[in-house]
Amino acid sequence: MENAYLGIDVGSISTKGAIIDDNNQIISSAYIWTQGDPIGAVKQLLHLLEEGFDKERYKIVATGSTGSARQLVGTIIGATMVKNEITAHAVGTTTFYPDVRTILEIGGQDSKIILVENGVAVDYAMNTLCAAGTGAFLSSQAKRLGIEVEEIGEYALRSKHPTQIAARCTVFAESDLVHKIQMGHPGHYRRRLQRGGGELSQQRGQGQEDRLPGGVPGRRQQEPRRCGGL
Repeated sequence: MENAYLGIDVGSISTKGAIIDDNNQIISSAYIWTQGDPIGAVKQLLHLLEEGFDKERYKIVATGSTGSARQLVGTIIGATMVKNEITAHAVGTTTFYPDVRTILEIGGQDSKIILVENGVAVDYAMNTLCAAGTGAFLSSQAKRLGIEVEEIGEYALRSKHPTQIAARCTVFAESDLVHKIQMGHPGHYRRRLQRGGGELSQQRGQGQEDRLPGGVPGRRQQEPRRCGGL
């Protein structure tokens, strides 16, 4: 039988999992909402991963966990390795992009910037504000705007005049957004990225080769075009 490896990332908003082979090829993967129940989310995730896993061909020989509930999940699944998000992002990104210098991760409730030299994470910073520029804010505002969170990037790309949000804290930003909507202003997505990513990049600077992982919706369309202007 061929070797396979299981990795689980349980965050505050979503829970992700993947099974890979010796060549880092994904055998099975799943992405679900945590919904405040990391244990229940992991059980559901494992069931989904099992559906796409060929037990006759592969055998899982090692497991790993990361994310805000990594210790709890690691105990449940008997993880071979438990790592924080900084290490997980650094190792995962440099595996596929060896020349990366800066990793900017926008998660559900926090954002991180990781500086890499020679494939090793040498420094990092996390946002010092509440949830400024993170996915939770975007999800809640997508509901307010009456669109799916996955559509935010597409709507943002169509915007000719991105709206500027006055406050940096999401509590005040939300109030300003409600006012702007009432006044008939267009979207807000670009400003949130500038707030979250801009603050972090000012703290630590940016390298020549940048990568943007994380679960922010529409990132493949939107963020790569904006990161150069942070």
